[in-house]
Amino acid sequence: MAKLWFKFQRYFRRKPVRFFTFLVLYLTAGSLVFLHSGFVGQPAVSQNQANPAAGAPVEGAELTFLGDLNLGRGFRDTGEVSSIARRYGPWFKGKDGNERAKLGDYGGAWSRALKGRVVREKEEERAKYIGCYLDDTQSRALRGVSFFDYKKMTVFRCQDNCAERGYLYAGLEFGAECYCGHKIQAANVSEAECDMDCKGERGSVCGGANRLSVYRLQLAQESARRYGSAVFRGCFRRPDNLSLALPVTAAMPNMSVDKCVDLCTEKEYPLAALAGTACHCGFPTTRFPLHEREDEQLCAQKCSAEEFESCGTPSYFIVYQTQVQDNRCMDRRFLPAKSKQLIALASFPGAGNTWARHLIELATGFYTGSYYFDGSLYNKGFKGERDHWRSGRTICIKTHESGQKEIEAFEAAILLIRNPYKALMAEFNRKYGGHIGFAAHAHWKGKEWPEFVRNYAPWWATHTLDWLKFGKKVLVVHFEDLKRDLFVQLGRMVGLLGVAVREDRLLCVESQKDGNFKRSGLRKLEYDPYTADMQRTISAYIKTVDAALRGRNLTGVPDDYYPR
Repeated sequence: MAKLWFKFQRYFRRKPVRFFTFLVLYLTAGSLVFLHSGFVGQPAVSQNQANPAAGAPVEGAELTFLGDLNLGRGFRDTGEVSSIARRYGPWFKGKDGNERAKLGDYGGAWSRALKGRVVREKEEERAKYIGCYLDDTQSRALRGVSFFDYKKMTVFRCQDNCAERGYLYAGLEFGAECYCGHKIQAANVSEAECDMDCKGERGSVCGGANRLSVYRLQLAQESARRYGSAVFRGCFRRPDNLSLALPVTAAMPNMSVDKCVDLCTEKEYPLAALAGTACHCGFPTTRFPLHEREDEQLCAQKCSAEEFESCGTPSYFIVYQTQVQDNRCMDRRFLPAKSKQLIALASFPGAGNTWARHLIELATGFYTGSYYFDGSLYNKGFKGERDHWRSGRTICIKTHESGQKEIEAFEAAILLIRNPYKALMAEFNRKYGGHIGFAAHAHWKGKEWPEFVRNYAPWWATHTLDWLKFGKKVLVVHFEDLKRDLFVQLGRMVGLLGVAVREDRLLCVESQKDGNFKRSGLRKLEYDPYTADMQRTISAYIKTVDAALRGRNLTGVPDDYYPR
């Protein structure tokens, strides 16, 4: 029934006059909402897909779900508006430091209580308490973004939000206010002056009146760390041929991160390397690929003009990525001659297909196509979206199809597989919030989420099983591996596409990898929307897919797929 429905959809998409006639009839009947969901939605799941037992036994196909989710408050800008606006683009609006930004807060999934100043072992790994500091509404001690929650503020929530945005410090004030920043621009005061409990965590101290309890964050992913508009890349050994690896060098006796980043931005280079009292600018190349990071302690020489930042040494460089776009991999075009084979970029919805297309286009210089047509993606730069998928002008074709006939239409395929828990939530967000948006709170709490998962969870398994069974030449790529080791995995993908790509171009892709097609990750759910019954069911699907992969001498699913 589902396949018939999608043939029906494609029929009307390719016959515009009949489609608009059909649309008028529905509008007349007052069925606008139903028509909208049918027009923009992804393929539904057939009865066969709903039961992967046809390929292998799977337990518990019947799912019952209840979701109780709570999204947090928003952020507001407190001072570093210009750099933050560049960093987050449309998330921030306004020029006034008191205006709120449109950032969704997400809360902690862990429950920790700080008893006075005794920080538990796991929290020590995340953040280190450094003291109570003076704060002033006219001149903030931490001048990054901030948010308030007068009912549920916790130490962990504040730390988590500041860490997510790449800040080095998180400070809590008045029991309910959280401030983030890269520098502490205030004096240290007596511990007794930070005397207010957190609103959402009794026994934990969240500053006081005009007093901040400040933590230095031990970021799990240093690559996410930022300084103003620059992204921290890490500590790296001095390249062998410095003048070729980093062609611009300037002596800076009063070195600071700002000065070096500003110099390299002005010179239009994407990398700024701090080496004590010298600043170097350049591109990531085979001479300086940024693949072998060193212990950051080797670079821990304080900047002469900045007390709280490291500026590297002559032998070990601190590297930041500036806002300059690396244009070495931005050119894209259609194939010069019609391709003799059709190669699919196949995935379950929500598995990162759009992001993978972005990477492939940057790496190869050729547009990717689609089995469908999505006007919003076309407007964002995927020019192959308008071509018929059989045109032969695109390097590969996006598809979520999983029927035998559809699969056998392709000579080869890249099969992208993602953790089903993450993929289902990503697709639910896409369905109700757009490609980089988020589903509303009402959708998560209403009937939509349980119904969605009941239909789509089995399809995650059958999609992979079908491609493994009917695909002629299938390269399996796990989304998690692509994120973890982009250089190697993208090289495998490009190899299947038959395009010779220079290593420098792949390095360029690494520096532009997120593009404009990735959710910010800033709006996460307060609670796990998956029930215990659902987790048992999805675990069975995961085991089925894992067995199918191993049965074909392929790597099984990553360990973090389960248990939940």
